Amino acid sequence: MTLSLALLTLGLGLEAAARPLSAGMQNIKNVVVLVQENRSFDTLVGGLTYNDDIDGLVGRDTPFCNPANISQPDGKQICGKPTANNIAKDDPDHTIWGGNMQVFGKYLPNSDDESTMKGFVTEQDTYYSLGGNLLEASEVINYYTPDQVPVTNAIAENFVLFDRWFASIPGPTDPNRAYLTSGTSHGQGGNTDPFYDSTLPQKSIFQQLSENNITWMNYENSTSSNPPFAPDSMFYKWTKENGKDKTNVFPIERFYSDAKAGKLPQFTWINPECCEFMSMHPKSPINMGENFMKGVYEAIRNSPQWNETLFIVTWDEHGGDDITWSEAPSKDGTGLGNYTFNFDRLGIRVPTMLISPWVEKGVVEHKASKNDYTHTSILTFVSELWGLDPLTPRVEWSPSFSNLITNKYRDSPAKLPNAAGYPLKHQLHSH
Repeated sequence: MTLSLALLTLGLGLEAAARPLSAGMQNIKNVVVLVQENRSFDTLVGGLTYNDDIDGLVGRDTPFCNPANISQPDGKQICGKPTANNIAKDDPDHTIWGGNMQVFGKYLPNSDDESTMKGFVTEQDTYYSLGGNLLEASEVINYYTPDQVPVTNAIAENFVLFDRWFASIPGPTDPNRAYLTSGTSHGQGGNTDPFYDSTLPQKSIFQQLSENNITWMNYENSTSSNPPFAPDSMFYKWTKENGKDKTNVFPIERFYSDAKAGKLPQFTWINPECCEFMSMHPKSPINMGENFMKGVYEAIRNSPQWNETLFIVTWDEHGGDDITWSEAPSKDGTGLGNYTFNFDRLGIRVPTMLISPWVEKGVVEHKASKNDYTHTSILTFVSELWGLDPLTPRVEWSPSFSNLITNKYRDSPAKLPNAAGYPLKHQLHSH
């Protein structure tokens, strides 16, 4: 190592040296992330037909079916249909226990058990005490048609859709959102007090950006949460202790005005409300969530900053899906009675879309060359973009999608279709 290189390395401190960016990556100056709620890939986009390469539910030789009772695997079968309700009555079980049943067909799986993805209907029936009401239980594996999700369909058709992107853990909202924003849930497997008390101790992307003089904001639509969910940046002790709730967390209305004025920060994080109107979290109407996404997209698309922005939309966790999850590096560990989850596998597949004038139209991105894409792939991409160290081993393990950013500018729709059944004037805000 030369003396100059050694001095450079010593001067970097804890952060990585900024690497030369690819020609395409040099076009991205701002990243916007919107994380919606509780929809699997199959549920939301498994019925899209614009590209035969989508690994969804249409054009299959056999339908996606679950036994009516998992203890009778060869008995009556319930198959997913394109009849998903605009308002889903029951939210799928997102506990790690429930995820085990949905995927393995048992609450206490062994290491050699096969992930058959056949337990969704049984767990829905059990979790909600439906008493064998299979019509209601089957909603967990039903899916939408393109006409029901015109906004999602238009975004996917015009930009990039991932069909092998998995939640970070097979659990609920807050642990997955912690992985999205810090690369670990610090051993939390449920929606527990640290998320509400701002006491998670790990370094988040928000802290890391601040330490590197990269601007960020967390915009939240907190209208109806009861009790209110903390915006994702406020999970962390550092955020609260440094007063960032006063300087970097703002209502969603501020996002629209900042976008219009061309004043969005380098990193924008958007929390939808949860869980009645805009987030798609059952019982949120799907068309209201669609029109919320439409409003966010159009604010960015018509902003002076559009030409240098990458907009990422994903969903924190799942509904019913037929694609099995992947293994992941073990981290932490949380006890669940006589069962311990070691954070050594990903969650269930969810939709994710990249939106920018610098991505190709209609791309369906499958598994990366090494590992499956997952929520922490966003952090991997951000670390590449701004020359930051990976926050955790999970982030380091997660593939980036930087190869999908091109150096060819492409025009795209200034407006998206309106989701029917809900007035356009309500697309931006909940009641």
